[in-house]
Amino acid sequence: MANALYNWIFKRSSTFAVAILVGSFFFERSFDLISDQIFENVNKGKLWKDIKHKYEQ
Repeated sequence: MANALYNWIFKRSSTFAVAILVGSFFFERSFDLISDQIFENVNKGKLWKDIKHKYEQ
């Protein structure tokens, strides 16, 4: 398993760099979505999307 991983990703610098870029992209998107969900759950009822019906005509 480790040998296959080395041959597939770590052997060439270009594939290692691409793996880092792809991994960081998916990590950033996942972290952003999870942190937004936590923020919205903590502040439920206080956000503009929850109270805008009171102020719009």
